[in-house]
Amino acid sequence: MPGAVYIKTFGCQMNEYDSSRIADLLRESHGMRRVESPEQATLLLLNTCSVREKAQEKVFSALGRWKPWKERDPGLVIGVGGCVASQEGDAIRARAPYVDLVFGPRTCHRLPSMLDEVIASRRPQIDVSFPEIEKFDNLPPPRADGVKAFVSIMEGCSKYCSFCVVPYTRGEEVSRRFDDVIAEVYDLAADGVREVNLLGQNVNGYRGATHDGGHADLATLIRYVAHVDGIERIRYTTSHPGDFTEALIEAYDAPQLAAHLHLPAQSGSDRVLKRMKRNYTAAQYLELVEAVRDKRPGISLSSDFIIGFPGETEKDFRDTMDLVERVGFDRSFSFIYSRRPGTPAAYFEDDVPLDEKRRRLKLLQTRIDENAAGISRSMVGTVQRVLVEGASRKDHDRLSGRTENNRVVNFQGARELVGRMAPVRIDEALPNSLRGRVST
Repeated sequence: MPGAVYIKTFGCQMNEYDSSRIADLLRESHGMRRVESPEQATLLLLNTCSVREKAQEKVFSALGRWKPWKERDPGLVIGVGGCVASQEGDAIRARAPYVDLVFGPRTCHRLPSMLDEVIASRRPQIDVSFPEIEKFDNLPPPRADGVKAFVSIMEGCSKYCSFCVVPYTRGEEVSRRFDDVIAEVYDLAADGVREVNLLGQNVNGYRGATHDGGHADLATLIRYVAHVDGIERIRYTTSHPGDFTEALIEAYDAPQLAAHLHLPAQSGSDRVLKRMKRNYTAAQYLELVEAVRDKRPGISLSSDFIIGFPGETEKDFRDTMDLVERVGFDRSFSFIYSRRPGTPAAYFEDDVPLDEKRRRLKLLQTRIDENAAGISRSMVGTVQRVLVEGASRKDHDRLSGRTENNRVVNFQGARELVGRMAPVRIDEALPNSLRGRVST
């Protein structure tokens, strides 16, 4: 089936990674090119997320827009993958019977054979099973697209937080073999990648099998990646505080490991954390933050928060705001709680009024935004190590790159700097970026 594939991605960085690998897979198996407009495609795919209620509804909204296209062109193939597909399975076709393909996060590598079967039989294909490491063994080698790359090192989660669907949609934790990850990083570095972001739903739960029969943890993996020629910056996401080991803290002596940590707290209330089944207290979270900052002074932290979790009182929310004040988060991904079917929390009474959830969310986001703006202002006059990614999005006469704490910096500079680290003096802090000049 030569032609073009359009992939609409919802949700997390893992989904973005999966979408890029699906495109690589279909190019290799069917000679399909990835296009940016659905009108150009012969295969339409949604790579979905079920973590947030609105993201799930967006999936069916998109399918509704595509339904008339399918009616006009029965040869058009429509597929739904990712977490909504895993969670809903046959129910997707019950609601949208014109969908041809339904596949889960761990079966995206089977898409070429499923597509062949759809074309040959004109019957829908559904596979939302949970094979373990098979997916990574059957994807083509990754291609570098710029100076940064995601590297998936594990998938799934075994924490079973009461609000989260991930263990049910992506399965329990499965780690890639250590040697396979290192080989992928070497290949990316040879193609010009300078920054890698190690991905996993619970990335610091990584336990990759080694060739000698042992296992390597995330700290060990980071130290090996740091020795790959060409790799100048390492990030990882997303972490769980409960799996943050002393060895991982010690890994911050590697200069390649970025001075930025995304560490989801979800709440600052011990009572709420217990109901969430997070298995740590606010005090333990703060102790961990202090230990990391002792090892890497000046490190910036971002977090996730769920506001209005069932039973959250005003005092619980004040405890969360107190945690925000004490940590000084740089930014956050914060959301109003929404019930996810199949999770333990779905059976809790959702007793916080929507208006109150919105009020609390606004207070939290405003405070974190204020802190982030203060951090940006404090960077004015400093020289930052910036990975130069290319031309600025809004001004092609300028270059653009990111600092260790993930700030976008736009500055004047020679094109030869693209793909390299450059010292940039920060001259101005804007709401969503910084401006600077190359320091000599």
